[in-house]
Amino acid sequence: MKKSNLAIPATLLAIICVQGGASIAKQLFPAIGAIGTVTLRIVLSAVLLTLINRPKFLQFDRQKWKYCAIYGVGLAAMNLIFYMAIQRIPLGLAVTVEFAGPLFLALALSRKLLDVIWALLACVGILLIVPWKSDHVDLLGLGLAFLAGVFWALYIIMGGKVSKIMDGKDAVTTGMIFASLVIIPFTIWDGAVFNITPTIFMKGLGVAILSSALPFSLEMMALKKLPAKTFSILMSLEPAFAALSGLVFLAEELSFLQWISIACVITASIGTTIFSRVSNH
Repeated sequence: MKKSNLAIPATLLAIICVQGGASIAKQLFPAIGAIGTVTLRIVLSAVLLTLINRPKFLQFDRQKWKYCAIYGVGLAAMNLIFYMAIQRIPLGLAVTVEFAGPLFLALALSRKLLDVIWALLACVGILLIVPWKSDHVDLLGLGLAFLAGVFWALYIIMGGKVSKIMDGKDAVTTGMIFASLVIIPFTIWDGAVFNITPTIFMKGLGVAILSSALPFSLEMMALKKLPAKTFSILMSLEPAFAALSGLVFLAEELSFLQWISIACVITASIGTTIFSRVSNH
């Protein structure tokens, strides 16, 4: 029971880490770009996790390798596309649009009317945050954020599957290794990563710890204890933390209506979480 109760705090801590790391990452964009930054994040995370967890590769069967590979590809695509999105649009806006992926997943997995109501409220929030009437809307940035959300949904599905058949630490570590193999060709093509200095490397290490190594381990633990639909809606707190992180660290301001939209998403998250607890008793 205690482990189950820790799943929600673990998910919230993972959210805080990810958005803090994203703020640091965005500060690296002028020097090494989105691809260089996500490469530092993923590759350094893979190295750290391998050294710490020492996954038991010899005990893997074909199914475990397959699931870890799909999980890793989703991980790489989600992060690369998301970083390309926040290079063009504010962090809070990107995360809110990205959440469309987990939102649609939650709707697809819902079996009760109240679940659908909470998900629809979150959907209203996502629609409100997009500055539809602005002449400066970066459609490519919005499109990339939405595509990142699709891979976020894949990450949730595969994370849940992998956590059921193998140790969470082994799964996260192996998935990160596969993600590194996926991202390296893009890195070589881009070339910006070769401009890394010691200072950039240390910031990249901070991003790796905050944005990948720590939160993905926490999320894997949570996915093992929470239903995929509950985890998906709980992750809707991401936009609020992203907007606050963008405001504090990047001076990215949102309009009053956009803050209202974030409130809608948070309300949906809290409602789903409380309802989930009630239904489990």
